[in-house]
Amino acid sequence: MMDLCTFPKEERIRRRGDFLKIFREGTKSRTAHFWISFRPNGLSHRRLGITVGKKAGSAVVRNRLKRRIREFYRQNKRLFPGETDFVITAKEDAGRLDFRQVANELKGILRER
Repeated sequence: MMDLCTFPKEERIRRRGDFLKIFREGTKSRTAHFWISFRPNGLSHRRLGITVGKKAGSAVVRNRLKRRIREFYRQNKRLFPGETDFVITAKEDAGRLDFRQVANELKGILRER
């Protein structure tokens, strides 16, 4: 059994085509700082993609935000249904959130789903 507290390569969305398919065909939800798009993937596991635009801040800020989102995913995989692709897109002002704020927003939207 795969360790639940990891983020292996097979759980990452990396191809542009996969991102576009999820954006076009997926269901979308939003919070004050994030958009989450999701759709069934036909695989035996969930996958996550993260996008943070340049308006969110400098490279340091964008990378910090991506690390926080990845860590949230790693610690809270049980909130993400299996066999589904998720893309979390950060809005402009998301870069100033700390980890707890990121986690609270994402938990809220995933529990609604």
